Amino acid sequence: MPKKAVYTTLFISWVLLVTVLSLFDFDPNDEGIPIPYLDKLVHFVFYLLFVILGGLMWQSGKPMPATLKKTILWVVIAVLYGLLMEALQDLLPIDRSAEIFDVLANTLGAVMGGLLIKTYFSRTHALK
Repeated sequence: MPKKAVYTTLFISWVLLVTVLSLFDFDPNDEGIPIPYLDKLVHFVFYLLFVILGGLMWQSGKPMPATLKKTILWVVIAVLYGLLMEALQDLLPIDRSAEIFDVLANTLGAVMGGLLIKTYFSRTHALK
């Protein structure tokens, strides 16, 4: 299977997973793992990987380096998608509500993903 198809499949699967987990009504009595701010860390990772997988999908098979404009575009797409998920949590009849700190965690994850993908594809700051 070509790289483009693999990255496209991974990206679409990730977006579907984020969507389902964002709009699924979790049991409010389930305490889960008692780690402080775990929810915000999960939001951060969701959108970090959203941008990384999207960037890999878009960049696969293309010559280096990735442009700053396209990297910023992926960050903006991720942030807007995160805003849509938060709005839907507030609007749909599920036991979820929008939170500004979730939006902040989503945005920080997307920005970090953009920085990582830009650094990876620019090859100007390669790890030694």
